[in-house]
Amino acid sequence: MEKLKNKSDMLDKNKVLLGLSGGVDSTSAALLLKEKGLDVTGYYFDVTGENTEGRREAQQVADQLDIELICDDVSGIFKEKVINNFCSEYLHGRTPNPCVICNPNVKFRKLIETADRIGAFYIATGHYCRIFRDENTGACYVTRAVNEKKDQSYMLYRLGQDVLSRLVFPLGEFADKKQTREFARSKKMINADKNDSQEICFVDPSENYADYIKGLGYTSQPGRFIDKKGNVLGEHKGIVNYTLGQRKGLGIALGKPAFVTSIDFDKNTITLGDNEDLFSNKVISDDNVFAFGKAEDYHGTKVMAKVRYSAPLSEAILEVDNNIITTTFTEPQRAATPGQSIVFYVDNHVIGGGFIK
Repeated sequence: MEKLKNKSDMLDKNKVLLGLSGGVDSTSAALLLKEKGLDVTGYYFDVTGENTEGRREAQQVADQLDIELICDDVSGIFKEKVINNFCSEYLHGRTPNPCVICNPNVKFRKLIETADRIGAFYIATGHYCRIFRDENTGACYVTRAVNEKKDQSYMLYRLGQDVLSRLVFPLGEFADKKQTREFARSKKMINADKNDSQEICFVDPSENYADYIKGLGYTSQPGRFIDKKGNVLGEHKGIVNYTLGQRKGLGIALGKPAFVTSIDFDKNTITLGDNEDLFSNKVISDDNVFAFGKAEDYHGTKVMAKVRYSAPLSEAILEVDNNIITTTFTEPQRAATPGQSIVFYVDNHVIGGGFIK
């Protein structure tokens, strides 16, 4: 912490580096920061190295905002950290969330590095969430947004204190996306009515994730559908095409609704069952991280937790054993999917999370 303190003394606390995508969220964030009198620099990172249209749109917005824009080709590290992980996880029967991987390894890493280079203390994005600073411990936490439907705190649980201590979320207090657009319109911004970005930024909206992975040259061998007793039900097309809880597109008729209830990479089998087979009170996670302290500090802690971005928060208690966490929920959770994240909250603050096993 002393090293961070010494470095921060050399940075300008009136200067902020903002992730500027060209969308209405980051644009409105820039406007709010400028209204507070901060010196804003935009930062656009190109995950493919070829997104000339994205760069052009970001530059148009920066010009209208009258701020400098730094464009960065991050395709190398993005492929290494995000795309390779994305493909490997699906090929092994797990369901990754690329934003969870990108945020600490690419997006916020690059924001911090660039902010240091230009002498800016603060970094900011257009995420819908807030930052809470604990006056007793000095620790910083991502906190749920006022707008619960747009809340993006789940995606940011792997950020450390080095990032959180310098992070600002200008849109955290906005009630809804409508308010964001109305604010941008009031400033006559050219992108006030621009459509929201796609879910996976590196996969074309017209292409599904399985075809994208196959297009990169990866293969996934056909195998067997089985029931929970091990009886063979038919043949699947390769586990890359399936995810836990899936019902549609299975390519098999059993005379009743069937759901993917487990995927076994080693045996190349996919188990099909009933919807009720997907529910469990216990979720096990590994590679857990916490915003402050160590995993063992949270053994026995009562939390609110969620097993996917769109899931509601649910009461639970944590049991920690050598950084493997068993989360026991009061209410059963549906389809806690390997590869997705479980995220823990206390008083709406993100205290940590990990990858579901």
